[in-house]
Amino acid sequence: MKHYIIAKYKETVTVQDKERLLGEIRELFGKTTQIEGVHQVNVYPCCIDRANRYDVMIEMVMDKEALPAYDDCEWHHVWKRDYAEYLEKKAIFDCE
Repeated sequence: MKHYIIAKYKETVTVQDKERLLGEIRELFGKTTQIEGVHQVNVYPCCIDRANRYDVMIEMVMDKEALPAYDDCEWHHVWKRDYAEYLEKKAIFDCE
């Protein structure tokens, strides 16, 4: 399955912050491929700068059975704890 996290930064996040965060997010989520059943992770920045757009999309290709292990992993907890201060909102979407 594919697990998507689509996030919008707060207005206070600068262009420089976005560039730094993109690298950090790629590094953080890249580690999740160490979880059995997580096969691939891609992190995409938005290519259009408009207020009604989200800023970053994280695409994870995983077995459905790997989702609980991902939810419980250290990297997911770091994402939720350390990056929440930058996020205005996020959406989660799963599909086959």
